[in-house]
Amino acid sequence: MTNQENSVIVVMVPFPAQGHLNQLLHLSRIILSYGIPVHYVGTSTHNRQAKVRVHGWDPVAVASFHFHDCQVPPFASPPPNPNAAIKFPSHLQPCFDACHHLRKPVTELLRMLSLQAKKVVIIHDSMMGSVVQDVGSIPSTESYAFHTVSAFSLFFYLWESAGKPQVNAEMLGENDVPSLEGCFTEDFLEFIALQHRYLNVTSGSIYNTSEVIEGTYVELLRQHMKEKQHWALGPFNPLKVPEKNSCGSRHYCLEWLDKQAMNSVLYVSFGTTTTMGDEQIQELAIGLRRSNQKFIWVLRDADTGDVFNGEVRRPELPMGYQDSVKDKGLVVRDWAPQLEILAHPAIGGFVSHCGWNSCMESITMGVPIGAWPAHSDQPRNAVLITKLLKLGITIKDWARRDEVVTAAVVEDAVKRLMASEEGDEIRKRAAEVSGAVRQSLAEGEVDRKEWDSFITHIIR
Repeated sequence: MTNQENSVIVVMVPFPAQGHLNQLLHLSRIILSYGIPVHYVGTSTHNRQAKVRVHGWDPVAVASFHFHDCQVPPFASPPPNPNAAIKFPSHLQPCFDACHHLRKPVTELLRMLSLQAKKVVIIHDSMMGSVVQDVGSIPSTESYAFHTVSAFSLFFYLWESAGKPQVNAEMLGENDVPSLEGCFTEDFLEFIALQHRYLNVTSGSIYNTSEVIEGTYVELLRQHMKEKQHWALGPFNPLKVPEKNSCGSRHYCLEWLDKQAMNSVLYVSFGTTTTMGDEQIQELAIGLRRSNQKFIWVLRDADTGDVFNGEVRRPELPMGYQDSVKDKGLVVRDWAPQLEILAHPAIGGFVSHCGWNSCMESITMGVPIGAWPAHSDQPRNAVLITKLLKLGITIKDWARRDEVVTAAVVEDAVKRLMASEEGDEIRKRAAEVSGAVRQSLAEGEVDRKEWDSFITHIIR
């Protein structure tokens, strides 16, 4: 495919939030491994964010992508509100709205690339539909929507929007599926509706999931949207994580993990869009200490629209806390390389908000989850993880989302996950599912075939 006339170029258009930037960056790496050039398009701030936070593979590989830094008008980047009734990161809305301005530079780039290649394939976040709406008017281009959520969450969202039509499969777990109440702000629901309006022009949909994990729901999506092609191309994240990067450096928490016994450490992190109130942080801190289990806790506020600018709140811990847990726990206040942490043999459990990125990383690394959802698709992912896949336990029940999780509940859940027969059983199951996912990516197996089918389709 070196012949310029004959080439296919892939253009990635991610949504500007970490869990979205990251997934399309991982996907870029996989497409590049097939010898197809990849262009990654975003604002200069968000492209920089994606590059700085590469984890699980050597950032040197990022140099092989073509990054396009587009300008958008300045947007407000307020701090998150830890006391908001709905925990959705509404402080990011100005940043999301600013994306509309990417339409013109993205269209210009696609027109230019379409003159240089046989075909331009656009893979865009489903939340960026309005940005790529001009694709139909550009010759030799086709677009695919990438959904950053689980097939389970997406299926129920679409199925409910369509008035719950009959489907030719048993509705697995329908009674367990929480409503979307409290998951999103009104502004963001309007934003989703607007973006989804443009998805009818796409040639198909791509999911960061695996047939092994969510085959039933991928099949339900295929039945629900028969006119489109669907590819489950996950897991996007690397399954083998290098010991060190090319600079030979490692995050200090990994050095600490090296000294711990296998499966003995609990990893606690609520992702990049969750901000906890002070009272909840205090209860969580006390519960972790009382559990007497070793832990790494990434304690930071949600990202702002521009992570390189502005003051960041440092959540308060109980007086003298870090000293009191110094033999047991590590509190990390900055960005932490999550995939490398989850891949470490010392990690035996993960208290998580159940963002889909974190779920996939945890599943592939064989780490069971203590589910603590905060907003968006997380409550539904929590049900998928705990009730259907049986890869974790519930710490915060979505029905009681307005209540503070007490130190006693935290202590009990941590002991269940890390130091009980039930926890050992779940860990065993997590290891089996992780093994099955890895096996499915071997030559000739189901997930590898899905990949080859997608690549064959776009270079046809």
